[in-house]
Amino acid sequence: MKFLKSIIFKFTKSILSIAFLLILCLASIWAFLHKPWLEASVPLETKVKVDPERMKEIVKLFSVRFHPRSYRDHVQLLATGKTIQKRFETTKGKVEMQKFSVNIEEKGKTVSKEYFNVSCLFGEGKGPRIVIGAHYDSHDMTPGADDNASGVAGLLELAYLLDAEKTYDCEIELVAYSLEEPPFFASEDMGSAHHANKLSREGIEVKSVLILEMIGYFSEEENSQDYPTPLFKLLYPSKGNFIAIVGKLDQGKYTGQVKASFMAVEGLNVESINAPVQIPGIDFSDHRNYWAKGHQAVMITDTAFYRNKEYHTANDTWDRLNYQKMALVVEGTFNAVMNLSKTKVEKEEKPTE
Repeated sequence: MKFLKSIIFKFTKSILSIAFLLILCLASIWAFLHKPWLEASVPLETKVKVDPERMKEIVKLFSVRFHPRSYRDHVQLLATGKTIQKRFETTKGKVEMQKFSVNIEEKGKTVSKEYFNVSCLFGEGKGPRIVIGAHYDSHDMTPGADDNASGVAGLLELAYLLDAEKTYDCEIELVAYSLEEPPFFASEDMGSAHHANKLSREGIEVKSVLILEMIGYFSEEENSQDYPTPLFKLLYPSKGNFIAIVGKLDQGKYTGQVKASFMAVEGLNVESINAPVQIPGIDFSDHRNYWAKGHQAVMITDTAFYRNKEYHTANDTWDRLNYQKMALVVEGTFNAVMNLSKTKVEKEEKPTE
């Protein structure tokens, strides 16, 4: 009997030790991913207010009138880019149409067609550059309201905020990209790849890159948020009611800087992750092309298909988005841009994938 009690005691002790180690391991992973010790930065006062209705108007315009915005619909894509150009030109930023040519298959033949990014530069000559980007093409025949008219609407709101600011501590470039979607994704024909190459050719010092990739879909329903691995379900919320700051494994400090600025926005739930690019979704947007050049870049996202089940479908429509939440995301992005412009952007000493 004494022997049996001894075995049970040792077994129980072992189980508790293993449980403690598992909890410690999960806590360590959670701490690394979340940066829970971060404090919110001081919220900044903007000289003009973000307008949710104006963003709704833009998303509706792009997803209805300029639908579809696929590479195949060259006229529609051109009209979308021209509309972004005209909106940028209402500000005092320096607007540029950055053209590039791509070979595509059309009626059984390979033809060269011209596409372009639309750039709006503030604070020219003020020092290193912060880039904020969003792609304006949509997947195939889909309306692309969340993906990614929402990001472009945010980009245009930032233009109005920056125009009112008028004083900058560095250059700030807003860029609307063409050709993010398949079949160009992960190729050198992506608009953002052309832009990243242009920065390298011109010897531009890049301080920071923020990519707006789907920022409009939010849900308060339980289990509305999915993740690439079951482990993440233990570490992150089940409700898809937050904006995510996504960086790669070696960007903990930089991601933390960006996250702190978003945390200053009242009413906005913010999560962050630094993970290997092998995890599906970590590099699924234009930030990947700036990583390839060694720049500090993060994606700001509602997590795309991990939340919005109408991703890349005909039901990705303007009426499903939360424009009040989108406005808060723009405020967070503005905070991040202004704070990053005034501080040193942290870099990790030993980058790993």
